[in-house]
Amino acid sequence: MKEKKEMIYTIPLGRIYWGRRTNRAARAVKAVRRFIARHFGVEPEKVIIHTDVNEYIWSRGIEKPPRRITVKAVKDPEKGTVKVLLVRQKKR
Repeated sequence: MKEKKEMIYTIPLGRIYWGRRTNRAARAVKAVRRFIARHFGVEPEKVIIHTDVNEYIWSRGIEKPPRRITVKAVKDPEKGTVKVLLVRQKKR
């Protein structure tokens, strides 16, 4: 039986600011999904982002997502999915 794999990552989101302002938060969520999928070797569809992560990214609105976010990723080997949880962050 395989064990669950857990990792903590600080994901840089500064490059999100290079694009237009009107959809930065949505692109930040997609960037988190792609980052975790790349580091765990799964498809982006297999990455489940917890509500707390989504709310933290959207906390300052669509135009000003955080520059970086620290998350904990837990891979379930039986289902092949990766859950992304928020590590304690300061509220802005």
